[in-house]
Amino acid sequence: MNIYVGNLNYRVKESDLQQVMEDYGAVASVKVITDRETGRSKGFAFVEMEDDAAASKAIAELNGAEYHGRTMVVKEARPRA
Repeated sequence: MNIYVGNLNYRVKESDLQQVMEDYGAVASVKVITDRETGRSKGFAFVEMEDDAAASKAIAELNGAEYHGRTMVVKEARPRA
């Protein structure tokens, strides 16, 4: 399952987010989205988890949780319209 993680602190790195998500199950990939020109984080990321049940649990428990001083938005990612 592909998960959207928003409202991240701009200093959060992919490795940081991977550690948090691995508490819930195997993580296939983590991609923090960055600005093309500055290379600075845009404050959101996508996490791919192999097990849908683990991903659902991570969404349920992490949505609204505070991480590095910001309240995270965690939900299933939807394809671009």
